[in-house]
Amino acid sequence: MSGIKTTGEKELLVFAGRSHPELATEICQQLGIEPVPMSAYDFANGEIYVRFDISARGCDAFVIQSHTAPINKWIMEQLIMVDALKRASAKRITVVAPFYGYARQDKKHRGREPISARLMADLFKTAGADRLISVDLHTAQIQGFFDGPVDHLFAFPILADHLEGRLDPERVTVVAPDTGRVRMAERWTHRLGGCPLAFIHKTRDLTQPNVVAANRVVGEVEGRVCLIVDDIIDTAGTIIKASEALFEAGAAEVIVAATHGVLSGPAVDRLKNSAISEVVVTNTLPIGPDRRFDKLTVLSIAPLIGRAITEVFNDGSVTSLFDDAAS
Repeated sequence: MSGIKTTGEKELLVFAGRSHPELATEICQQLGIEPVPMSAYDFANGEIYVRFDISARGCDAFVIQSHTAPINKWIMEQLIMVDALKRASAKRITVVAPFYGYARQDKKHRGREPISARLMADLFKTAGADRLISVDLHTAQIQGFFDGPVDHLFAFPILADHLEGRLDPERVTVVAPDTGRVRMAERWTHRLGGCPLAFIHKTRDLTQPNVVAANRVVGEVEGRVCLIVDDIIDTAGTIIKASEALFEAGAAEVIVAATHGVLSGPAVDRLKNSAISEVVVTNTLPIGPDRRFDKLTVLSIAPLIGRAITEVFNDGSVTSLFDDAAS
């Protein structure tokens, strides 16, 4: 079955890009439908061609694409898919971007810099998107960049369900890897029974991407199991520096929980060769066999996204599903 229809003949159709077909399949299984078949290929010069094999007229369209490497290609493909649906007279188009590309460029740190996260939102709106669904945006202000409804989902309940029963609140300290993650870390401390909170005072060299200059632990971590919580693990430089600072401060064990496993460049080698005991991420981005390692646990985000799509389609409340995480 390609879509879901209501008694009023409103139809839900899912259109999946090529970047992460496994996640799109899982989401469709949650919904009890199949993704719409489409023809998609690259021309010799890299231009992308997309055509859907069934009519999209009047449908409630959900366009799923994970912004993974090569990120610019997959963003462009999603934009082209949205444009195709707009021209095919889809009634409503929702962009589903589990990982929102360029989210870290959400403000100007120095003069003559772009605000690429805003540009992304403008591109989707111009292409024809009416709504946006994403998971753990790097900063909440990105919701205001898109001129339309934004459903900001949180992976926190999925990560917490996995770790909660395995952690002793009497021994755990939740650690924010920088001051920007303190609010999320506070949610974790509440979920884990009011355990202590610490954070890493981090200094960056703004002229060098993915480089942390210095770390200092603020909080009580000696002899404790430290749970570092973050939204993104890219090259793992921040996580490794934070874990080293925690061990130097006397931490007994370090566990990492993050939503988006980008795992670029040296990340896998850094993590598997570190003293970190476990790294827990979700599958918002594809993590192939070459980037899997014994310490890595990958949890599915599909049930969360599937529930959100169902609520949007039924004109329900997405917020009500995640009030605990968003508070």
